[in-house]
Amino acid sequence: MINLNKFKNSKFRSKFILREKELQYIQEKGMDTIKNHAKDFITTRLAPPFPLNDGKQTPFRGHPVFIAQHATATCCRGCLEKWWKIERGRQLTENEIDFIVEIIMTWIENQKK
Repeated sequence: MINLNKFKNSKFRSKFILREKELQYIQEKGMDTIKNHAKDFITTRLAPPFPLNDGKQTPFRGHPVFIAQHATATCCRGCLEKWWKIERGRQLTENEIDFIVEIIMTWIENQKK
């Protein structure tokens, strides 16, 4: 089980919430589709050793996964290193990608409650 309590003490991370628009999108698409989107976003935008525009590659809105990434510090390689101890400069492993997706999906599930 992923523990996201550490983000409650972060003024920046704790301000992110899913609004009605994002919750409606999740309801329409279903959690399996959202999880697939998360996996795709992480694989293409975060997994490379030196992602394009690292630190700026994740929008702040437009998709529930983007919001979740900022809320959980899975938005860039710098945040992954600082908050999750996943070092920069190397390709993410499949296990790390799955772990990051699990973090994101746990946060989204918590927002639905």
